[in-house]
Amino acid sequence: MKTVTLGRTGIVACKNGFGALPIQRVSAEYAGKLLRKAYDAGVNFFDTARSYSDSEEKMGLALSDVREKIFIATKTPSTTAEGFWKDLETSLRLLKTDYIDLYQFHNPAFCPKPGDGTGLYEAMEEAKAQGKIRHIGITNHRLGVAEEAVRSGLYETLQFPFCYLATQRDIDLVNLCRENNVGFISMKGLSGGLITNAAAAYAWQAQFENALPIWGVQREEELDQFLSYTENPPTMKDPDVKAAIEKDRAELIGNFCRSCGYCLPCPAGINIPQCARMSQLIRRSPSANWLTPDAQKMMLNIENCLECGQCKGRCPYELDTPTLLKENLADYKNILAGKTRV
Repeated sequence: MKTVTLGRTGIVACKNGFGALPIQRVSAEYAGKLLRKAYDAGVNFFDTARSYSDSEEKMGLALSDVREKIFIATKTPSTTAEGFWKDLETSLRLLKTDYIDLYQFHNPAFCPKPGDGTGLYEAMEEAKAQGKIRHIGITNHRLGVAEEAVRSGLYETLQFPFCYLATQRDIDLVNLCRENNVGFISMKGLSGGLITNAAAAYAWQAQFENALPIWGVQREEELDQFLSYTENPPTMKDPDVKAAIEKDRAELIGNFCRSCGYCLPCPAGINIPQCARMSQLIRRSPSANWLTPDAQKMMLNIENCLECGQCKGRCPYELDTPTLLKENLADYKNILAGKTRV
């Protein structure tokens, strides 16, 4: 099975990492089935977070008996040292372990550093000195923060959105990690559901030897698909793979919502991550799923936008979110009226 070494951590992980955000949406029994099946197939890197509701608890229930044979990464969203320690102790308890292999700051708006007044990085260092964590990482959606973290020499890993819709600056970031011996963990390899060709996504990621993709898994058939690629990996030499990537890049690259959710909550109750990319979703999955009465109600709620600008200010990709919402609503109405075909 192909492996990747996460920079100077020395962690050698199966090239297929398990992203455990989606298991918060399924039962503990089903989540356990997915986690054990992945482990039995050779997956040894499991990524979760304090923010993923009961994901850590489900992972602890399923994998505590094989703790020494796997690597667990989790995250704290806290902006204070006090919150950091509370999150860490909670994660250790729920994961049924006395150490975390990789503890990460979860998408901070800045790059925590010693002496910055927050006490966050000092807490990380103390937790490492106590043996409660083994490696220090950071996740982000902001290129500037990510680049600063890599260059700082303070972080052993970076987790960042990376897929075949990436810009050249995104690719340069992966190379920067390699040059600085920082492990690169690739999240959102399917761009929050906009990419529907898993084989193409896998083949593209395989080009980057220092990148560890973590695939968000919610259904067994999804897991089976990625596991099958370890034996019969799709490659960029396949003309169908190249064609799929070229088509998606032509249709999607640029000004689109990545569904990271950092725009939320919306004071008007708008489901921004779904509504701001409806035009793409409705054309890339069975359209009937997005034309139900509930879906129509969700989209029409855009008309209640308060124009407060909070979503735009929070977007790490600096998108004009209110405009995206209005454009998607107009397109949606045309589809409902039969003026636009999908």
